Order: sequence, then C-alpha cells, then structure tokens
Amino acid sequence: MTDDPYGRDILAAPRRRGPQVPEVEAAKGLVVEDAASGYCGAVVGFEKSYDGLFVRLEDRHGATRIFAMRPSAFLIDGKTVTLVRPRAAAPAPTAQRTASGSRKAAQQRARVARASRLFVEGIHDATLVERVWGDDLRAEGVVVESLNGLDHLDAALDDFEPGPGRRAGVLVDHLVAGSKEARLTESVGQHVLVCGHPYIDVWEAVKPASVGIVGWPRIPRGTDWKTGVCAELGWGAPTDGWRRVLSGVRDYRDIEVPLLRAVEELIDFVTEPSD
Repeated sequence: MTDDPYGRDILAAPRRRGPQVPEVEAAKGLVVEDAASGYCGAVVGFEKSYDGLFVRLEDRHGATRIFAMRPSAFLIDGKTVTLVRPRAAAPAPTAQRTASGSRKAAQQRARVARASRLFVEGIHDATLVERVWGDDLRAEGVVVESLNGLDHLDAALDDFEPGPGRRAGVLVDHLVAGSKEARLTESVGQHVLVCGHPYIDVWEAVKPASVGIVGWPRIPRGTDWKTGVCAELGWGAPTDGWRRVLSGVRDYRDIEVPLLRAVEELIDFVTEPSD
C-alpha cells in the first residue's frame, strides 16, 4: 500500500476533539479572573463597544476594570471558561402583575388620554416612572410630561390650566423642609397635588443593591450630584451612569418606599372622578 497524498480517508471516523471550554453566564456578583492579566473581581455590569461586548469587574478594593468577553479568556477556581451574557429570563406564563405590583388588567384597547396629567422634573424621572408604572398609566390614560427642571413648573401649570376634571400631579425630587423644591411648590392651586421624596435625585430612589453598590456616595455641596456619583463609583459619564441605574430597575421592588408612595398617591389623585 502506498501513502495517500491527500491525507486521511474522509469516510474514516472523525478525529477526537480536545476538551471543550464551558460557557458560564456572567451573573452579577460572579467572581472571575482575567487569564491574561490575573485581575480578579466580581461581575458588576457590561459595556458595549463597536468591537464587541465587555464585562466590568470590581476588585475587593472597589476599583473596576473592563475586559473583552473573548472565548477562554477567564478563570473560575483556576479552570478556563468562556463568559457569556446572562440570558433574559423567560416571562412566567402565570404572571398577573405589572411592574408596579398592581393586578394586570385583561388586554384591551389603549385608553384615550385623560385631561389630567402627571408632571415630573426631568427625563430620568419620566423614564423611571414609565419603567415601573407604565402599564398602569396606559391603562388609566395618564400622560407623563417632563418639566426639564422644576423652575418651569409655574409656566407649565399656567399653560395646562388645572381645574375640575383636569388635575395635575407633580412629582418632585428632594422635597424636604427648607429646600428650594419646597419653596417652588408652596402655592400650586386647588387642583394640583405635589408629592415628592427626600432623595437628592431620582437615581438615589433606586435601591443600591439593585445597581450593584453598597450605598449611594455622599457628594459635597457645589459638585453636580450625578457627576460626583459617577466619579466616586467609576461609572464614567452621567449618561453611562444612568444606563446602569435604569438597567437595575425591573419592578417596584427595586425602588425605595418614599418614591413608591409618592407616585401611587399622584396616580390616585389624577385618576379620581371629578367632583
């Protein structure tokens, strides 16, 4: 017999493959080691870039770094693994609750918007309210409008002209005695209800554990709060920080009680039948 110049018989049994590297979902809190650098930390989030997906790891000192999620790039207990982004959990077929915890109504046509309205200070407040109470607001036909700053409240109310059957609810950040926010909302009229929470910003009304931190840092006066928070936590720019905050909110259980109470009271107010 002569050697086959074209190699092995293509009908012969396939070559045995080497050991397969397991894929592991990079769940928050999972401790892994970057094989190339030896950096060890817990998974706290993800970053997307034009050249792929990155995982952010936080070491025991609270410092964070990002690493490309390449095949076989990480170690768990000394064993090579490929990290993959956690798969979204399939919705439970028996779930009958909205994100706010209220009973989900049977599917029906969208309700025509009420005359009454809910005003919030900024776009982050509006987005967070939509994330948790969106189903309820659509079912009730309540429109949420951003003021782009509480300084614009008087002008917005003058334009809206609250009255019987045309109520306005106003959600306010940092509504505490002696604050600027308290002064701006002292005299709003009979058909307007102001409710708020004590936190500096609506970010702070999200539970720290939901965004993977021990607590919200204290920022000195004179420093923009969101900028200071992002600098303290290594989150980059406020736009990056907001994405982290919003991604940590799944339902009402991720929100502090004062904000829950304020929004629920406002929704009740603007949906009450007119006198």
